[in-house]
Amino acid sequence: MDHIQLKRVSIQVSLDGYSFNVQDPFSSPQVSSSKTVEGLEIPDLQGDGCELRLSAMTPKVSLVPVQFFDADSSREMLERTVDLDASDEVGCVEVPEFSAVLLYSLSGLKEQSDRLVERLSRPGKEPLRVLPEMYYVLMDVVRTDSYNKIVASYTAPYLHLAVAQGRNLLLSNVYEAVDFTTAEYFIFNALKKLQLNPEVSTISFRTPLSEEEEMSLYRYFKGVERL
Repeated sequence: MDHIQLKRVSIQVSLDGYSFNVQDPFSSPQVSSSKTVEGLEIPDLQGDGCELRLSAMTPKVSLVPVQFFDADSSREMLERTVDLDASDEVGCVEVPEFSAVLLYSLSGLKEQSDRLVERLSRPGKEPLRVLPEMYYVLMDVVRTDSYNKIVASYTAPYLHLAVAQGRNLLLSNVYEAVDFTTAEYFIFNALKKLQLNPEVSTISFRTPLSEEEEMSLYRYFKGVERL
């Protein structure tokens, strides 16, 4: 894609373990996964020409307009939309492109996330941070050139989906989907409610798609892209 200028390494933490994909404008995409961080064969991340993204596939997220955000009430604000355990830590990250703040909890993925950061951290380098997958979904919405911007990630059992038209964000949500067919149902239901026609739209996925999944999407969308 034209907007990919650097080698981009995305490493995602999910209930099933770890996965990474490499997008390089000068070579074919690389994809790998492992149940343990020790078994993840992460490519060379040295040099200035590499953008590293660490994300957790957590469903515990909420996007709050910046004018309503109160740092001292972050936990209470997140609890209005998701169920939090007593041990859940709540974090936040600004999304200035949409004048909002994303509240989140890594919940059961925090220990895995900490192990990943420990493995990748280097002395003298800027501290690494694992952010919710929804943050990067929103960032890729901003990068998308088309007018109808549809970006998704799917790793069972969660679908992350964001939809925008031009500069207007219409939807940002996480759905529980036990399989890809269920994920497709949520995608099409969301587009129907937003009155967006998939036949004139391209959907972009941050996570790998099997050939069968990609062909299924092509039956409805004008295009299917891998970010």
